[in-house]
Amino acid sequence: MVNPVWVGTLMFGRVPIGVRLYSARERRGPVLHQFERGTADRIRYVRVNERTGEEVASEDVVRGARTGPEDEYVVLEPEELEELLPHGSRTMGLTGFLSQGAVDALWYASTYYVAPRAAADAKPYQLLYTALEQTRRAGVATVVLRDREYPVLIEPNRGVLSASTLWWPDEVREPDDVMPPVAHAALTKSELELARELVSALSIEWDPRDYEDSYGQRLTELVRAKAKGSTFTHRPEQAAPPEEAAGLDEALRQSLPQQRGKDTRSRGSRVRTRARGTRVERRPEGRVTKRELLQRASELDVPGRSKMSRDELEEAVGLTGTDGLRS
Repeated sequence: MVNPVWVGTLMFGRVPIGVRLYSARERRGPVLHQFERGTADRIRYVRVNERTGEEVASEDVVRGARTGPEDEYVVLEPEELEELLPHGSRTMGLTGFLSQGAVDALWYASTYYVAPRAAADAKPYQLLYTALEQTRRAGVATVVLRDREYPVLIEPNRGVLSASTLWWPDEVREPDDVMPPVAHAALTKSELELARELVSALSIEWDPRDYEDSYGQRLTELVRAKAKGSTFTHRPEQAAPPEEAAGLDEALRQSLPQQRGKDTRSRGSRVRTRARGTRVERRPEGRVTKRELLQRASELDVPGRSKMSRDELEEAVGLTGTDGLRS
């Protein structure tokens, strides 16, 4: 179990629900620290006075805000900041309910799992969860986390409630604020039809287990190899450069699967895109999917299976040497 990031009360109308928020995400892979080259000495960061260069104790550090262009600041004491927090900063009051999916992904900041705080909170918690799930709604509230206030969405998610903090409207940039305008380009009917056909031909069902952090896996292998005194070399596959197409129409036609109009997955070969990559590969006939490997690992009660790579799963369920083929 992990420590909650917030403990308070979720108000469902006049029904109080004591809750705890737990972070729903966690970065995986080796944590890289800094060292002085040629030594085992870690590089540390300390708080120093920029004028004297001397270290400052944490209890002597206060916050300040710039008030002018010439390094003019006002100092804000902790008690002054505390007074600014909204009344009932340990309370999330639901003020309304939206249709699920009404908030675009651009607005989402962080997501937390919501747990009932005590046994007495289980029933109102389950009541809110079931009501939101059956009405396909999400509750809107605000929450104070780490000295900041956020809009928050309360939604049914994976059998529990989740709380997703959102950005404020003035924090979401307009495209024109950060990038040059996109020039208008006229599209021909043929180009649009081919583009729609390509999207349709490569449409897939979302399954996060089909995506792998290939860089994170290679980094882990490199760390393990160097810890054993060996080396690890990654040689990326060199794809043949595509032939230059004569125009946008021809490029779109060349992008379509060979058997147009047919579901490419019906032949036991489905499109699969790796996370953070552009390489598209096809699963050969009979190849066991990662989902099936996870299912086998679950049946065998393999510990730590949810965090294993595909190769680790194949080894854990006894498929090493068979190239992960169906039996």
